[in-house]
Amino acid sequence: MKLQRNNGGCKTELTRSTFQDCPEHQNLLKLGSGPSMRRRDTEAPAVAGRQRSSMPCVYRKMAAPMLRHLCRVPQSGVWTRGPRAVRPGARGMLVAPRARGLFKEFFPESGTKTELPELFDRRRAGSPQTVYCGFDPTGDSLHVGHLLTLLGLFHFQRAGHNVIALVGGSTALLGDPSGRTKEREALSAECVRANARALQRGLETLAANHARLFADGRPWGTFTVLDNAAWFQKQHLMDFLATVGGHFRMGTLLSRLSVQSRLKSPEGMSLAEFFYQVLQAYDFYYLFRHYGCRVQLGGSDQLGNIMSGYEFIHKLTGEDVFGITVPLITSTTGAKLGKSAGNAVWLNREKTSPFELYQFFIRQQDDSVERYLKLFTFLPLPEIDHIMQLHVKEPEKRIAQKRLAAEVTKLVHGQEGLDSAKRCTQALYHSSIEALEVMSDQELKELFKEASFSELVLDPGTSVIDTCRKANAIPDGPRGYRMITEGGVSINHRQTVFVQLELAKRDEQENPNPTATAAAFFVCFCFFAEEMWVEGHFISDKELKVTGKVPWWQLLC
Repeated sequence: MKLQRNNGGCKTELTRSTFQDCPEHQNLLKLGSGPSMRRRDTEAPAVAGRQRSSMPCVYRKMAAPMLRHLCRVPQSGVWTRGPRAVRPGARGMLVAPRARGLFKEFFPESGTKTELPELFDRRRAGSPQTVYCGFDPTGDSLHVGHLLTLLGLFHFQRAGHNVIALVGGSTALLGDPSGRTKEREALSAECVRANARALQRGLETLAANHARLFADGRPWGTFTVLDNAAWFQKQHLMDFLATVGGHFRMGTLLSRLSVQSRLKSPEGMSLAEFFYQVLQAYDFYYLFRHYGCRVQLGGSDQLGNIMSGYEFIHKLTGEDVFGITVPLITSTTGAKLGKSAGNAVWLNREKTSPFELYQFFIRQQDDSVERYLKLFTFLPLPEIDHIMQLHVKEPEKRIAQKRLAAEVTKLVHGQEGLDSAKRCTQALYHSSIEALEVMSDQELKELFKEASFSELVLDPGTSVIDTCRKANAIPDGPRGYRMITEGGVSINHRQTVFVQLELAKRDEQENPNPTATAAAFFVCFCFFAEEMWVEGHFISDKELKVTGKVPWWQLLC
């Protein structure tokens, strides 16, 4: 049997066997065909309580598990639409995050006063809703720029709704043009797959930390991680274009702001990038059909892609879906934080240590810390107000910044990561020997990430100058000698000018050296003229680990 489609006089014949292994395509073809095998884009879909005899049955089959609970059918059987009173509590799910500044825009705007609040009203809807957000694996780690959309998902989860973090294992091959002035660097399929696996692990880690460390006693919804490669890899190009592509209009796609800005740029826009919004729209449709997902969450630069998904789903099913955007996090210069901008603060410990993440938030300016406490933490707003009152009284203590840094580091790296960040901070900025005593080799390497790292076995009688020269910390000859005698070396944060001070004992009875027997032994060579520091740490009487080449300004509080 052959199916015929007639689009503007151009007839395409597709055999039934072409789609026998692809139910998605069969349904889309049925949706585009009436009794005369032609598309009926203007035909009203079926909704709860009303049915059109001329409508293909596939509409009922395609309806998501959670159908429209927004317009009720009274017992009289008369369909009613129009203004409806909304319970005060129904708005709570959206009002609270919006009060924190987390939710920026809603689409379509006409539905935000009644339909969207009712959708998240558990008493009225009767079941939890599903919300999703996409994360393209253009890198092998999430970064701080991703945190707000994740926190948006977590807020929905904490309210009892189910959330999906969608890894773009297929869409990353094209690259999202939104918010970009030039095309992304092409990634190989193998690289994208590796990045997708890394992002999935990162998302699962964050979700686990959230569930373990931030539980509030309420029943939460589920957190699911999916990869859109699971359905796009099964698609065939010609089949996809013939079925899905026919429901998009070039004029609408070209009108998107992200497309317009790229078309006007010197480099223009590739077909692959232009087609990205179609694939993202299909993601939304797929999740709507199979998971009942009615809300997409994304950064404010994703609004055009969200609109494409809304129009695609509404055209096929007549159902209302919604989009919510969160603000973009920018640097002090206004640049978007991210990999492409070259200023990413990563959420992977191997790329940004807990100490570095902690210090990133510690260094936030006073005029932005309150906003960040509302955006990046789950602290109640009254508690944030109290923290800010304390901060205003004693801003030099940076009370607000410390609480912000602690909350974010704990979410990203867990309690162990937060403890590690605090130990590094105490050792580096507060000269804490106790913190040094319990620091691991990993923490030392993270603390002096950009420094060279040397392991030395000290023979009995090894002196300060011997150690410095073995570690290549000072030049040979009189100049290196003078660096020590002029106070360029500190042991346990205490300056020493004794060149021949022995760091390894010759004999405990003949030459007891309490400094060498300390569990933690810290050596610091400060060469301010060369903007260079060198740090060392004893882990035993015999073994010294030395790090070097750290810019001195990184070590200032």
